[in-house]
Amino acid sequence: MSTVPAVAALDGLPVTDPDVLVDVTVPVPELRPHDLLVEVRAVSVNPVDVKVRAGLGKQPTPKVLGWDAAGVVQAVGEAVEGFAPGDEVWYAGDLTRPGSNAHLQAVDARIVSRKPTSLTFAEAAAMPLTTITAWEALFDRLRLTADSTGTLLVLAGAGGVGSVMIQLAKQLTGLRVLGSAGKPASEQWVRDLGADGVVDHRDLVASVRAAAPEGVEFLFTPNTQGQVEAFAEVVKPFGQVVGIDDPDGLDLMPLKAKSIAWHWEFMFTRSMFSTPDLAEQGELLRRTAELVDAGRVRTTLTTTIEDFSAAGLREAHRLVETGRTVGKVVVTR
Repeated sequence: MSTVPAVAALDGLPVTDPDVLVDVTVPVPELRPHDLLVEVRAVSVNPVDVKVRAGLGKQPTPKVLGWDAAGVVQAVGEAVEGFAPGDEVWYAGDLTRPGSNAHLQAVDARIVSRKPTSLTFAEAAAMPLTTITAWEALFDRLRLTADSTGTLLVLAGAGGVGSVMIQLAKQLTGLRVLGSAGKPASEQWVRDLGADGVVDHRDLVASVRAAAPEGVEFLFTPNTQGQVEAFAEVVKPFGQVVGIDDPDGLDLMPLKAKSIAWHWEFMFTRSMFSTPDLAEQGELLRRTAELVDAGRVRTTLTTTIEDFSAAGLREAHRLVETGRTVGKVVVTR
């Protein structure tokens, strides 16, 4: 076998175009020393998939997207330790390499762990990218610990990252956690994940003041545009904000008077720059798998599309582009 089926983008077409994603064949990946060759069983679609696809120009060769994946190891590189063919794994991949929307993918073993044994491939594929983002935001950027106290406000609490962050914060810190929601289904989802309270992001300042009259110490935001002044209102002096989006013309001056710190979280930084602590991503996924199998963290899968093809992935992209999904959308083989 020299080629395998995959789904690729050829241009930055709108999701309504039938050619936005196409079925192709690609060469079987060549393994680097630290790589695993994984037979992909399920993938999830994240906002990063939509953003990268929409920003593509005309591609000289098919661009295979996809980051979240769960699958079975088929082969290992010469420098790999701790994995063998047949292992069931989960991971979020590397922005600089071909993605998971293919039947076989090469991925650095150091950013992979065995998937939770209690989850199906679909349930597992929903989680890695958002888990890494949430974990790094909480424990690397905000430097929270099991002894941390105060209040964390998670905006878009029913979104992919928010859904994991609420659970990790409740399980691994002493924080009170508030999640934002804008509709009844989202509010119930946030409560079911363990949030101590729900605020309405449509009237953020007033609803946060009602839930936390003195303000919050920590705030997570995936939607910053036009919100910084509101953040300055609801975050306490010397508080901290961590953002993951790309707001145009971001002005952080409203935060200065309270000495509020701003952090960026980008889960691809470690793999993009081959940082010395690259293996931390595999380790945090391993620790999360333990939490899942212990019943302390649950999957965020809500929608499964059983069609690992251009048509199935196009539908997943369409759903994610609406910005109204609760939890995660997964495509399975």
